[in-house]
Amino acid sequence: MSPLRFAMIGAGFWARYQLAAWQELSDAKCVAIYDRDRTKALELADQFGVAEVPLDENGLLQLLGVDFVDIVTDVHSHAHLVSTFIRQGIPVICQKPLAPTLSLASELVAEAMARKVPLLVHENWRWQSPIRRLSAIMESGQLGTVIRSRIDYANSFPVFDNQPALKSLPQFILSDIGTHILDTARYLFGEASELQCLTRRIRQDIMGEDVATVLMRMRNDSIVVCNMSYASCCESDLFPQTFVSVEGTQAGVSLGANYELRIYNKKNVTIEHVEIPKYEWVNPAYELVHASIVECHRNLLSSLNGSAVAETTGQDNLRTLQLVHSAYRSAEERRTIEIV
Repeated sequence: MSPLRFAMIGAGFWARYQLAAWQELSDAKCVAIYDRDRTKALELADQFGVAEVPLDENGLLQLLGVDFVDIVTDVHSHAHLVSTFIRQGIPVICQKPLAPTLSLASELVAEAMARKVPLLVHENWRWQSPIRRLSAIMESGQLGTVIRSRIDYANSFPVFDNQPALKSLPQFILSDIGTHILDTARYLFGEASELQCLTRRIRQDIMGEDVATVLMRMRNDSIVVCNMSYASCCESDLFPQTFVSVEGTQAGVSLGANYELRIYNKKNVTIEHVEIPKYEWVNPAYELVHASIVECHRNLLSSLNGSAVAETTGQDNLRTLQLVHSAYRSAEERRTIEIV
């Protein structure tokens, strides 16, 4: 089977790692890169040996043989780009979050479904090796009934150094890392039935919140707490690691610092260290996240070539966005939000 040919839209910080991850898969080939800043597109194309750098979106649409587009741009450009390519019948992979509002995201999903064009969301967090291994342990049934869980993503990493545009977002941590963390909560624990949220803004040079805590009751009646912060001095200040603790009736499991899994019951504790796949192109500070991009790509590509089903379709991602925007409502209105 010939590799699927795709165009990458966007040539910013994340695009180079997305493109490097694509090159790990022989079933996909980038044939064009477009960015509003043509200089960035030319630099990225030269680095990765991509021939075409269209001057505008019309140039992209005229490319022959493009099987899909990979959109790696800021969230406010997503709706226009996604809709443009869907109308042309071109399958779309879009960076999370799909759109700045839930209603707009819903419109994009509805348009894609009506035109029967695949719309997939690049949601890589759930593809991290430690999180996949934790899920496998939970699926084994050895924990019994899950009672309560906690997901912690809290650190003091200078995230704004590489992505200064995040400072101007009126909604920050819940729409940024919160999309990842709440999607991971859905992946591990299922759907929520109700939600409460509290937020804070610690840094004074940003517009949005940089601390958030989300409390959810899941449909299976278990309780999940998600803590997020980019302003915390923590005992394990290890960006970009996510820590998870799960309490069950028969056993428990925790994902701790440096990818250590501890499975415990009344008799003993089993300790396991999860290895992260190694790639030469990753930024060492983002190694855990960058490695997960490859597996995310692999899953999305398997859907596009018809060999499997994608986990993070546009329709599925709406459930995550519903949690994100419900969290903002809860924080603003200071009340519990029912999830339907």
